[in-house]
Amino acid sequence: MAKKYVYLFKEGDASMRNLLGGKGANLAEMTNLGLPVPQGFTVSTEACTKYYEDGKKIADEVVEQIYDAMAKTEEIAGKKFGDPENPFLVSVRSGARASMPGMMDTILNLGLNDVAVEGMAKKSGNPRWAYDSYRRFIQMFSDVVMCIDKELFEEQLQAAKDAKGVKMDTELDADDLKEVVKKYKEIYKREMGKEFPQDAKEQLLEAVTAVFRSWDNPRAIVYRRMNDIPASWGTAVNVQAMVFGNMGDDCGTGVAFTRNPSTGEKKLYGEYLMNAQGEDVVAGIRTPQPISHLADQMPEVYEQFATIAQSLEDHYKDMQDMEFTIEGGKLFMLQTRNGKRTAPAALKIAVDLVKEGKLTEEEAILKVEPKQLDSLLHPMFNADALKKAKPIAKGLPASPGAACGMLYFTAEAATEAAANGNKVVLARQETSPEDIEGMYASEGILTARGGMTSHAAVVARGMGTCCVAGCGELRIDENAKTMTTEDGKVYKEGDWISLDGSTGNVYGEAIETQEAQVTGDFATVMGWADSIRRLKVRTNADTPHDAEQAMAFGAEGIGLCRTEHMFFAEDRIAAMREMIVSKTVEQREKALAKLLPMQKEDFKGIYKAMKGNPVTIRFLDPPLHEFLPTDPDDIAALAKEMSLDVDELTGIIEGLHEFNPMLGHRGCRLAVTFPEIAVMQTRAVMEAAIETIEETGYDIVPEIMIPLVGDKKELKYVKDYVVETAEKVMEEKGKKIEYKVGTMIEVPRAAVVADEIAEEAEFFSFGTNDLTQMTFGFSRDDAGKFLDDYYTKKIYESDPFAKLDQDGVGKLVKMAVELGRKTRPDIKLGICGEHGGDPSTVEFCDSIGLNYVSCSPFRVPIARLAAAHAVVKSK
Repeated sequence: MAKKYVYLFKEGDASMRNLLGGKGANLAEMTNLGLPVPQGFTVSTEACTKYYEDGKKIADEVVEQIYDAMAKTEEIAGKKFGDPENPFLVSVRSGARASMPGMMDTILNLGLNDVAVEGMAKKSGNPRWAYDSYRRFIQMFSDVVMCIDKELFEEQLQAAKDAKGVKMDTELDADDLKEVVKKYKEIYKREMGKEFPQDAKEQLLEAVTAVFRSWDNPRAIVYRRMNDIPASWGTAVNVQAMVFGNMGDDCGTGVAFTRNPSTGEKKLYGEYLMNAQGEDVVAGIRTPQPISHLADQMPEVYEQFATIAQSLEDHYKDMQDMEFTIEGGKLFMLQTRNGKRTAPAALKIAVDLVKEGKLTEEEAILKVEPKQLDSLLHPMFNADALKKAKPIAKGLPASPGAACGMLYFTAEAATEAAANGNKVVLARQETSPEDIEGMYASEGILTARGGMTSHAAVVARGMGTCCVAGCGELRIDENAKTMTTEDGKVYKEGDWISLDGSTGNVYGEAIETQEAQVTGDFATVMGWADSIRRLKVRTNADTPHDAEQAMAFGAEGIGLCRTEHMFFAEDRIAAMREMIVSKTVEQREKALAKLLPMQKEDFKGIYKAMKGNPVTIRFLDPPLHEFLPTDPDDIAALAKEMSLDVDELTGIIEGLHEFNPMLGHRGCRLAVTFPEIAVMQTRAVMEAAIETIEETGYDIVPEIMIPLVGDKKELKYVKDYVVETAEKVMEEKGKKIEYKVGTMIEVPRAAVVADEIAEEAEFFSFGTNDLTQMTFGFSRDDAGKFLDDYYTKKIYESDPFAKLDQDGVGKLVKMAVELGRKTRPDIKLGICGEHGGDPSTVEFCDSIGLNYVSCSPFRVPIARLAAAHAVVKSK
C-alpha cells in the first residue's frame, strides 16, 4: 500500500502532531470536537522531508494525494477549485510541530484568476470584495511564492489611495481595486518575465512548494537555532477552505487568547478588525478593536466565541491562542494553539491552572519554558529613577520588562552594535520576520505600528524581550535613521532611550535599572521544581557578590570558582607579575607570599556567602603571559619596580608568549613546572576554610580542582603537593577538616582514561567549554567567524558552545561518567561549562546521572526548572 502523505482534517487528531504539525493536529482535533472549522487537508511533515531528500521537488505520489484530497474537500464545500463562476478558494499555511509564530509564510485566496474573480463578483453581487480578495492574493503569492518585494505592491496601493484622496484600503471601491489588480499583474510580469498564473492547480503546487521552501529561509533557521528545533522535523502544509472576513460590515477577523499573554490574567484577550482578512490584524497595518468590543457589536457571535474559547482551554489544559473569521455574521475557527506568553504570564497561568484543579504541579511546570525565566532574572527600572523620568511617548505594553540602550533602526545595525558590546534598542516602523536576528540582539524593541498581536509583540514575548508596539506618537524614519516625537524632538542613531514594556512608556534617556527578585508565582513554581528535580544546581562564581546573587537565585553551592580572576585586581597584579618573572624558586615564593593573604580573604568571603554549601575551587588555569603587560610604558614601569633592565624584561615577556595558548603552558602544567603555585593556593584554601569554620560554625568541605589534567601521573604529581600542604596547615592550626581533591575533565584524553584518573580524583567536573574546543578543534574565540556558514549550509544546527554537542562531546562525558564510577562508585560528578545553564544540556546531564550542574548566577533558576522538566519528561 502506498505511503500516506496527505490527511483530511477529519482523518487526524491531536496525537498526530509530529506528522501533521501543531496547526494541522489542532485543526483535526477541533474538527473532531464539532467546532465550526472550514474544512481542508494537511500535507504532512514527512512530505516536506521527502521534498528535501528528492532535491527540492514534490514527489508525484504526493501531488496525486494533494489533488485527491482537494476533490474530497470540494465535495464538502459544494464548490469546485478553479470554477470560473463559483470558485472554491483556499488558504495555504505552514505548521511545524513546534510553534514558530511569524517564521513561516501564508497565502490567502488561492484559486482566483481573471475569470474566477468576475464569476465571484457576479455571484456575490459584491465586486469590491472579489477584487479586494484578488489583489491580496496576487500580492501574497508574488511575495511568498515568487519572492517579489512586497513594497512594490504597497507603493502601488498607496498611490491608488493618494490618487483618490483616501486613507484606508476599505475606502477604495471595486473600480479602484480593478485598477490596482491590473497594476499588480504588470509588476508580476515585469519582475518574473511571464504572466500571473491562471491555473488554480499550478498556483496550489507553487504555494505548497513555497511553504516547504520557507522551512529553510534564513529567519526560520535562526529561529530554530534559538529554540532547539531540529531541521529534520520539517513543516506540514495546511490547505483550508477560505472564509472571508472582508466581504462587508458583517464580516471580520481576529486573534484572541483565553488569558492575557502578557500578565496571565484570566480573561479573553485579543483584537479583531471588521471587513478585513487575517493578515491585516497581525501585520499591524490597521489598528484593531479589543475583543471585548465585539460583545457590543455582535453579541451572539461573541458569546459563541467565548464558549468555544473556554472549551478549548479546558480541552488542552492550557492557555489557547486562536484565530477566527466572521463571514456574514457566522463564526469560523481557523486555528488554536498553546499561546506564546511572557515569563510572568507563564508563571501565573501555571499556578492558576493548578489552583483551578486543571493541572498537577508536575504538569504545570512543563507549561513554563526554562529559557523564558531569563527575562525575569534581569534588571527592572529603579523605581526612584523612573519617578524622575518623563516619557516622550506611549505605545502598547506588548512584552514586559525594562530596556535601556542605544537607538538603532535596522536589524543589521542592531546586531552589529550588540556584537561590539553595546546595549541596543531596535526601533522600526513595524518588524517583519527578517528582523529576527536584530530583535534577538536587542535589549528592547520599539515599533510605530502594530497591535498587541503584531509580529513584534508575539516574537518579543516568546524571546522574553521588552517590547513597546504601535507607538504612533513617534515618527520613525528608517532611511534617515531618526525618531521624532510629537513636539518635534529628534533622536538619532546611537542616542540612548529606555522602554518600559509593562506600561508602554518610552523615555528619551538612559534609566538606571535594578536586580530582579524571586517572589510570588515565580517562587511557587521554583518550589515545585525543587521538590521534583534530582540534579543539584550550583553556580560559577568568583566573588562573594556573585556567590550571594546566586544564593538568592537558589544555588546549592559553587561548582567553579576561577582563582585567576582574583589576580587581575589592581592591588594584586604587581605581585602576580613579580611571581611570573622570578628566576628562582625563592623569588617566586616571596611574590606568592604577598598573594597568599589576598587569596585567603577572597576564599573566606566566598565561604561565608555560601553559608556551608560546597565550593569547588579551581587552581590557576590561564597561561602566564595573560597577566603580563604588552604596552611599552607598562613594561618600563614593571622593569623599574622589579629592578630589571627593560630589554631583559621584554625578553622574558616575549619568551612566555605562546603560539597556541589554549593548548599551551596552562592549567595543571603550570603546577607541574612551578609546584609552589599549587602550594600557595592550597594553603589559602585550607586556612580560609578552617578560619571560616571557627568564625561561623559552618560545615565546610573544600573541593580543590586541578584543571586540564590528561594523565593520572600528572594529577598525582600535583595532588601530592596539595595533600602535603593541606596536612601541614591542619597540623599548624590544630584542626582536622575533610577536604576533596578532584579534577576538571576538559581534555578528550582525560575522558578516555577516566577510570585511571578516578584512582586519584575524588570528583570530576566537566569543563565542557574547553572539552568542546578540543573535541571540535575549534577556538571558541574564532569560531564565530565561520559558524554562520556552517548554519546556513546545514552542517550544524546549533552553536556547540551554547548547546552541548551530545553526539560527540556528550559521548565523551558519558564515557567518563561510566569509567569514573567503575573505579570509584561514590565519585561526585558535575558540569561547570556554560552549558550547565542550557535546558537541553541539563536534561542530558540528568539522563546520564550527574550529581549537579553549575552555571552563571543568572541561569541558576533556569537550570533548576530544566532539571525538574528532565524528571517529568523521563517518566
